[in-house]
Amino acid sequence: MAVVGSGFGGLGAAVRLRREGVTDFVVLERADSVGGTWRDNSYPGCACDVPSHLYSFSFAPNPDWPRTFSGQEHIRAYLEHVTDVFGLRPHLRLNCEVKRMTWDGERLCWDIETSGGRLSADVVVSATGPLSDPRIPGIPGIDSFPGKVFHSARWDHDYDLRGKRVAMVGTGASAAQIVPEIQPQVAHLTLFQRTAPWVLPRVDRAISGVERWLHRRLPVTAQARRGFLWGIRELQVQAFTKHPRELGLVEQMAKRNMARAVKDPVLRAKLTPDYRIGCKRILLSNTYYPALTRPNVDVVASGLAEVDGSTVIAADGTRAEVDAIVFGTGFHVTDLPIADRVVGADGRTLAETWADSGMKSLRGASAAGFPNWMTIIGPNTGLGNSSMILMIESQLNYMADFVRQLGALGGRAALDARPGAVDAWNRRVQDRMRRTVWNTGGCTSWYLDADGRNTTIWPGTTTEFRNVTRRVNLAEYEVLRAPGAGAHETGTTETGKTKTGTTKTGTTKTGTTETGTTETTKVEAGA
Repeated sequence: MAVVGSGFGGLGAAVRLRREGVTDFVVLERADSVGGTWRDNSYPGCACDVPSHLYSFSFAPNPDWPRTFSGQEHIRAYLEHVTDVFGLRPHLRLNCEVKRMTWDGERLCWDIETSGGRLSADVVVSATGPLSDPRIPGIPGIDSFPGKVFHSARWDHDYDLRGKRVAMVGTGASAAQIVPEIQPQVAHLTLFQRTAPWVLPRVDRAISGVERWLHRRLPVTAQARRGFLWGIRELQVQAFTKHPRELGLVEQMAKRNMARAVKDPVLRAKLTPDYRIGCKRILLSNTYYPALTRPNVDVVASGLAEVDGSTVIAADGTRAEVDAIVFGTGFHVTDLPIADRVVGADGRTLAETWADSGMKSLRGASAAGFPNWMTIIGPNTGLGNSSMILMIESQLNYMADFVRQLGALGGRAALDARPGAVDAWNRRVQDRMRRTVWNTGGCTSWYLDADGRNTTIWPGTTTEFRNVTRRVNLAEYEVLRAPGAGAHETGTTETGKTKTGTTKTGTTKTGTTETGTTETTKVEAGA
């Protein structure tokens, strides 16, 4: 097996594979260390907006988180610690970027071309994540800008911003953390705001030594803390997914938060969003608004449209002279770059397959026509209010059962998601999406693709997702056998609640697994 990426998803997959008894696997990482987005994003003020005890693996609790919302350096150290504790170093292939992955239908395996050579794998787990490739908009004249230009996810620590005139482009989560950190240092800061964000107070504090001691001595206390944080967010989900009007009270809280910090009515008008809270990611900060009121900060309520020499020009005509441009413009989320590098059974790339319909996969994991290829944090698995680690662990459960099912089938086999099953799953997800605040809140966000489809967010609770990814339902897959394979007797194999009976070329009897039930279903084997 080959795992692509070494962030939370990739390392979690590696741990789970070892627990399933799979040791013949590699983790392919293009960088020189693990950490994923928490390695790449090292900008000033970088921190998580999910509480630390919820933003960690359930199987690797950390009793020593220093703050309720931990910074990037602590999260990255945690991932390094997980790598060491679970013995993952021998599986890592660092500085090894995946260039191409091509399905071989004759051999039923993936041929993988990397910067470090070629290899083949029976199964590929893609854990590159949606926040891995920065998106910089094509701004006319940017190539001729004489100063410094970089993205927040590729922060240039060798460039000193002190005393410089800086343009910050974007007002998302990264910008809300960067602005308060650099504002006291720069000569002048011009913030280009295309859309005003909703900002709530950040209830952050240092976790006391007594609390950490208690979590070490009595792990159940850390579990209770995690459970409480999880439960609160589960209760919030309906307001986002079914009853967006209930978010009006939260909007009033956000407006009061702004009013306390921003006294100037003109500036306050610029900073007041015109869409329902929750439609875009809600930001948490106690310092963002105060920083915007400082004399050396200008807020331009318009996007950056053009660069002329050292002059940056907004869409509304506002001009400013700057020495550096920092883009906080997000990532390629709905057009995942990895999709251009994956070639399926019909010779088309995943990007070409998704070109017309948008990203879609079965239970966020399997795309039709791409056998034995799975994603961690795939389409419609994102969250708007809770911890992505919960979703990752659910997908790891699904991955583990996928591997068990392949083992139970015996011989040279592959599983390919049926197009009908993928379409049916996607229809159910999109039907539920229609009522959510992400689709009805009146904003344009990175949750939506170029055609307005929400292909990123899960429209339910993490509990629901855990239940629908607990087992692989083989009726949703086509079982592929190598051409010319003879009859293979597997006997009777118990895999959880799934029984695999006698397997012969042409037909395969497997268990159809659903929560709490086991039925016998006949699945036609493909060529």
